[in-house]
Amino acid sequence: MMVKIVALLGVFGLGMCFALLGSVSVKLMPRLKIDQGKFGSLISAFMFTSLVASLIMGVVTDQVGYKPVAMFGFVVTAVVIFLLAYAKSYTTTLIACLLLGFGAMALNTAGNTLIPQVLFGGEKPAEASNMGNVFFGLGLFLTPMIVSFLFRKTSYEKAVSALGVIILIPVVFAATATYPESANAFAIGDAVALLAKPAVLLAAFVLFCYIALESSFCNWLPAFGKEVIMNETPDTDETKADASAQNLLSMFAIAMMVGRLVFSALPKVTVFGGYYIAGAALAAGLIILAMTRCKGAKTANLLAAAAGFSFAPCFPTTVGVTFSKFSPELYGSIFGIIFAVGLLGGVIIPKTIGNMAGNSTIQKSLKLLLPACLLLIILAVALGFLK
Repeated sequence: MMVKIVALLGVFGLGMCFALLGSVSVKLMPRLKIDQGKFGSLISAFMFTSLVASLIMGVVTDQVGYKPVAMFGFVVTAVVIFLLAYAKSYTTTLIACLLLGFGAMALNTAGNTLIPQVLFGGEKPAEASNMGNVFFGLGLFLTPMIVSFLFRKTSYEKAVSALGVIILIPVVFAATATYPESANAFAIGDAVALLAKPAVLLAAFVLFCYIALESSFCNWLPAFGKEVIMNETPDTDETKADASAQNLLSMFAIAMMVGRLVFSALPKVTVFGGYYIAGAALAAGLIILAMTRCKGAKTANLLAAAAGFSFAPCFPTTVGVTFSKFSPELYGSIFGIIFAVGLLGGVIIPKTIGNMAGNSTIQKSLKLLLPACLLLIILAVALGFLK
């Protein structure tokens, strides 16, 4: 039972990591006196080190087991959040974002490779991954909600530090849980050789497209929401606008949780996962198109929720479908590879949106996500055809 708690708290912590920068963006940018382009560089820094760390953590998990990786993830993430809370310069904040990638990927690898083994008796990896990643949505939801509430009650430093305290608590569970065996002396060369497997290659590019979408939403939704609110009612108090804008990320996360619960209960998700992902990507493209033309705060909230629901099955279903084709002893290395390639999308696209917004708006810049939706549809169908 304890190992299930660790697995679920791992993806919960990952949700916190992915929501962190977006949640504090409306306070962090004026605090550091930076624009959207500079903030986009912080996102890219986090995503780049996550890419490197994903490869490392995947192979390390297969070599030394889950316990040290899980404990490392919770502790390092907490330390980084405390650093981010008290950083007063752009350089220190950039260092925090670079280090955050290592904590996040340790939690990601431990949680997402354990979940298919400990839920549903290890027999339904895609369903298990969807069910377990409801907790990713919970972390994504609670993080902006907590800081939005605390920003109105206390200082920036104390508000962000509260998140660091929360992520430290699971260390107790990680230290006492009993884990499945994972060590098999898997080497870096063996891991790279997995890229020759069509399922691994396709899954990697599916995640490239999807993580570009999700990371863009996690980091730019509050800024998008504030633009819509201020355009609709220019005399809105800025503090109130900030709080309302942060709520968009919570709406997105709630809808993602609901969507993953729904998809975990659908029939044969592991078998037909590629087609579920393609349908979700088509819906996401239509929603993003509507967001670029949105003029009201209520509509923005509805579209954020719709996006969360449409995004819901993409990541966990991709992981589950891929895992179903391999032995559990390889899960760590496979996950590290496909997630690392996927993170390239998170390195490139959110930063590009920030750069484009410097001469335009975040709302108009969201159209850059439409090609990723189209490519995701094509790749997901190909993954569905692959036996």
